[in-house]
Amino acid sequence: MAKQRKKLLIVDGYNVLRSGSRYRWQPRADEDYTDDFFNTARERLINDVVNFAGRDMGAVIVFDAGDNELSQGSRTKVGGVDVVFSPAGQSADKVIEKLAYDAGKRGVETMVVTSDAAIQDTVFGGGVDRMSAEGFSHEMGEYYEDARLDDTPKVAPKRTVADRIPAGTLAKLKALRDKK
Repeated sequence: MAKQRKKLLIVDGYNVLRSGSRYRWQPRADEDYTDDFFNTARERLINDVVNFAGRDMGAVIVFDAGDNELSQGSRTKVGGVDVVFSPAGQSADKVIEKLAYDAGKRGVETMVVTSDAAIQDTVFGGGVDRMSAEGFSHEMGEYYEDARLDDTPKVAPKRTVADRIPAGTLAKLKALRDKK
C-alpha cells in the first residue's frame, strides 16, 4: 500500500478575518484587536480550522504580531491546530512563507489560505497550493451545510470521568478507594 503524503493547512489569520465574508471585521478608529467582536471572529476562525482540518491534515493559523514589541512568537495548540503569533519585528507573511517553504521541501502537500497576493505569489508552486480568504469562507459554509444536512445518526460514545483523567491519577484514586 502506498504511503499517503501528509497534508498541511496554513491560514493567514488576520487576512482571513478581514477578507473572508464569514469572518469579516473592519476595525473602527476606536477598536483594536482586543474588542469582543474581533475575539469572537478569531475564535470562530480557529474552531472552523479545527473542524476543517480534522484528522486529515495538520493546520497552522498565523496571526501577525510583528508590530507588538512584546511578542515572542508564541505558539499554542487548540484542538490539534497550532495557533502562532509572529515574533516582534517579523510579519505573519514571513512566518507563513517559511512554513510553506519548509513543508514543500519535506514533500508535504500544503494549502495556504490568504488573499494577500504577495504571499500567494511567493508560496505558489513546489507542492504548495493557495486558497483565497473568501474561498475558505465559502468552503466552511458548505462544510457546515453538509454536516447539517447529513441525516446519518450520530451516536456519541459514552464517556465516564475515569476515561478523562490521567491513568496515574486514576490508579491513585483506586488505591485510596481500596484502602477503605
